[in-house]
Amino acid sequence: MAQAQKLSGVQKAAILMIALGSEISSGIMKRLPESMIEKVTYEIANTTKITAQQKHEILKEFLDMSLAHDYINHGGLDYAKNLLTKALGSQKAKEIIDTVSEITQQRRPFAIARKADSQQLFNTISKEHPQTIALILCYLQPDKAATILSGLPDELQVDVAYRIATMNTTSPVVIRQVESVLEKKLSSVINNDYASIGGVNTLVDILNSVDRATEKNIIEELEKEEPDLAEQVRAGMFVFEDIVTLDNASIQRVLREVDSRDLALALKISSEDVSNVIFRNMSKRAAQTLREDIEFMGPVRLVEAEAAQQKIVSIIRMLDEANEIIIARGGENVIVP
Repeated sequence: MAQAQKLSGVQKAAILMIALGSEISSGIMKRLPESMIEKVTYEIANTTKITAQQKHEILKEFLDMSLAHDYINHGGLDYAKNLLTKALGSQKAKEIIDTVSEITQQRRPFAIARKADSQQLFNTISKEHPQTIALILCYLQPDKAATILSGLPDELQVDVAYRIATMNTTSPVVIRQVESVLEKKLSSVINNDYASIGGVNTLVDILNSVDRATEKNIIEELEKEEPDLAEQVRAGMFVFEDIVTLDNASIQRVLREVDSRDLALALKISSEDVSNVIFRNMSKRAAQTLREDIEFMGPVRLVEAEAAQQKIVSIIRMLDEANEIIIARGGENVIVP
């Protein structure tokens, strides 16, 4: 979609209206906000030439987005990801889902917070009550929430993590109260319905993106204070040492995506069990080369080795989401041929 990618959203909308014809387009235009009708109309009036490739790309993009919306409405985000991945491939499916998700999220509270710079947002909310921080993090992208959670003091990290995991529903009144605190810096959209947020899965998504030290601190403290909750969180997570639970085919698929230096760094601090399962899934020559790389590497900084492990875990989670490997989650039944 080389040509379409260079166009703005309004330009694409104008070309789509032209391509669909006046009868269909008039019905669509009636449903648009007045400000958008003016912009699209102006763009249509100033569009003098449309290439066949542009028309084809934009119609296909419109169809893909429509399918994504339909899949999400019928079966949720995971269902949509699976179907689009099978139809379009993992990379294209991710692009479409990300775009649809962004459009959908704009209708949720704290839309501007999701667009805000992480550091600015951290400076704004880090001194708020833990419950307020937890509520806001529930509405953020997991990676942004992870950045903010990682920056909090250790004790506050655990407190906020606990509140996220045990949060079930919240009312519009509470949301409006929290939004009012950020009103001067963040123009938020208020949801008039009760929203289902938080919970163990939300915390797992956030912890899957934080650094290893933050993850370890939160899990260890939760184990002391709320062992049952900690076990639920652990059951939903995948850490580097869990590679031993993958089948051989999945491990070999992961190894094709992993940088050799990252793998050597990661194994430098891993358990013998993890190293053995990795070596078993490599050719003898590749395994010998990897052993030599680890040996000649000498001492390494712990933070670098942990970062390498996190990169590999991210690859594993990405392949799992694309259904290219299978991760056995806590409580799931795995069928073994």
